[in-house]
Amino acid sequence: TPEISDFAKGLGQLILRVRDLVCAHPGSGITAEDFRCYLVAHSMGGLVCRAFLQNSDLGDDQARRSVDKVFTYATPHNGIDMAGLNVPKWLSAADMNNFNRDHMARYLKLETLYKKTGRVDWLSEESFPSDRFFCMVGTNRADYEVAMGLSRAFAGHGSDGLVRIENASVWGVNARGQVSTPCATAYAYRSHSGYFGIVNSEEAYQNLTRFLFGDVRVDIWVDVEAVQLPPEIQGKPVDALYQFELLASPRGKRWYLTRRVAEEDSVACRSHQELVDPANRSARSVFLSTVFLANRARVNPMRPSLAYGLTLGVRVPDYEVERKFWPDAHFEGGYLFRDTMIVEMVPPQQAGGAWTVTFDWQSRNPGRATQSLAYKTLRGGRLQMAVPFGSSSAPGIAGRLRFVVSPWNG
Repeated sequence: TPEISDFAKGLGQLILRVRDLVCAHPGSGITAEDFRCYLVAHSMGGLVCRAFLQNSDLGDDQARRSVDKVFTYATPHNGIDMAGLNVPKWLSAADMNNFNRDHMARYLKLETLYKKTGRVDWLSEESFPSDRFFCMVGTNRADYEVAMGLSRAFAGHGSDGLVRIENASVWGVNARGQVSTPCATAYAYRSHSGYFGIVNSEEAYQNLTRFLFGDVRVDIWVDVEAVQLPPEIQGKPVDALYQFELLASPRGKRWYLTRRVAEEDSVACRSHQELVDPANRSARSVFLSTVFLANRARVNPMRPSLAYGLTLGVRVPDYEVERKFWPDAHFEGGYLFRDTMIVEMVPPQQAGGAWTVTFDWQSRNPGRATQSLAYKTLRGGRLQMAVPFGSSSAPGIAGRLRFVVSPWNG
């Protein structure tokens, strides 16, 4: 079987061949410099795309400059782990050695970062802009039937049956090797492939079309400001894991653009120690997902707003006090915070105009978005807005749900 590097070179040749055919078509009006294409890849195909983009030794620079956006379904960007171990380099059956991190670091040209971090899910901003890279992550292992179910058994919980959730996304790094921004990421309760796989899903299709052709991008973060333990255990050695859930759906649709739920092992997590350590400020900002919205998808064409519902939940499954499970205030399925927010945005109707953004928590005003949401303008024309959530009661959590909004394909 050809190496990943061979596939990457072939991808570059294919792009140039398509470019030449398009530019030679009568009446196209497209020059070689103007030509752009999208790469859409599943599983190992995403690694082929990354090898082509990140390794300058593989393929032609002109072909790399032609790539406008990349969308990956269920790609093992940080390799494949079975029974908690990265697949070994010598396991050549079914090309599994392509997912060994030592091997990946070489064909992705990430040897230095790999030695420093032990991970290969990095995208150098010098090779390709991270804001134009999308990772669609599957979270349902139960429907993956490969190898009579052995794959999902060894991949374990927190996977799509083959790729672990924590290995299926990418983060951008700058020239100094510092993490700059997460790539756009969304989650669907789908398996790696098959009849109920992620490629066949409505959720992934809708994310793909909005990423390629949508009008607004929204990156969703949680900034935690304070956590309160139950009064009975305050001042004692405590260990706890805070789980952040998120579900986002556009108005009028019956599916989620992103779905992160504790029972599906797809939540974002922070430990109690991380959230109370004053020196670890970065741990208090939790990236949840990216949502793309499209003007053409409005239910009512006479209604200019883009609207979606956003459910935020924060759970603590249990507290450990002095390294023992504390059952006195444990109720399975309980939340420190859970509510749904409606966000409605009206983009500027003319160049240089202002956005109009309204919201409401559904526990207070069901089905409405009447409160004005203030924002500040960031570099590049992006907007940042934040909504407080939670309370300082004990036990409890308080913080801000932060949205970074930017025009897309403008």
